[in-house]
Amino acid sequence: MKTIMQDIAKLAGVSPGTVSNALNDRKGVGKETKSKIIKIAEELGYFRNHKKNEEKVVKLLLFKKHGYVVSDTQFFSALIDACEKECRESGYELLISQVIHGEHDKENVLKIINQGKIDGILLLATEMNDADFSYFEGLDTPIVVLDSYFELKSQDYIVINNISGAYRATKYFIDNGHKRIGMLGSSINISNFEYRHKGFKKAIEEAGLEFREEDDILLEPTLDGSYKDMKEYLEKNKGKELPTALFAFNDIIALGAMRAMQEKGISIPKDISIIGFDDIPFSSLSNPNMTTVKVYTEEMGSIAVRRLIDKINDEGENVPLKIEIDTKLIERSSVAKLIK
Repeated sequence: MKTIMQDIAKLAGVSPGTVSNALNDRKGVGKETKSKIIKIAEELGYFRNHKKNEEKVVKLLLFKKHGYVVSDTQFFSALIDACEKECRESGYELLISQVIHGEHDKENVLKIINQGKIDGILLLATEMNDADFSYFEGLDTPIVVLDSYFELKSQDYIVINNISGAYRATKYFIDNGHKRIGMLGSSINISNFEYRHKGFKKAIEEAGLEFREEDDILLEPTLDGSYKDMKEYLEKNKGKELPTALFAFNDIIALGAMRAMQEKGISIPKDISIIGFDDIPFSSLSNPNMTTVKVYTEEMGSIAVRRLIDKINDEGENVPLKIEIDTKLIERSSVAKLIK
């Protein structure tokens, strides 16, 4: 397919990317150029050798190890919607399957992958570690890994810049005069949270601040779980001085903890300031509305699909890429400015 694509590009006097956009009915190609590309493609037999649009299929595999993180939340719903939208606009159908750690062995995984003819795989690997990825190595089908990164595995990755996002959030606390800053971490560990921990510690160390181990508060990363765990933490530490600021590893943890604190009469941000991570829609609706780190879920999904389609079409150099999407701090009302 790569040879035909390059031949079409050469005869049409355009880039292979323009050819791909025209043949996949994407925006950005003029009518005359598109007609010229399609005519050349027909003459070279492209359509005889290529599947019709309705037969082109991408499979999104949701890997679940415990289900506490990859669940029906606003973040993952938005990410999946973005993948589906980009697939649809590119002439592909998106099929979604779950792979459950402990229930599916490698044979089961291969059966799931091979259910019907598919062109490529998007692997949502948020809850996955290096060992888990062994099930997906050596596949003939093009694959792009989404929301996790394995340093020793040569693959295509689309990930969040977790370190800079957490650093930026913590630095915002520091710039607003906070000196005792704690973490609302997760009792369930995933690689994204590890990188957020690194970004947090980097900002603390650079500012020469002391981090107290008792301010590392681990909560279940679900709305109900973080509420219950924070409520229990406050009961056990009744009467003890708390940090003036807390960085939460995601918005779900932050929202659950905020509810527990407010029920105990703790005012946010008067008594404790909070910053979350993800910028899910609920974060702007909380009371107070929450300062958070925005993750560009729509861009993550669309970039992952476009990269996968390039691999399917064998376009460009076949060099594995790690694409890291940066974040942005969204300032709202959950952070108080202290007198320095």
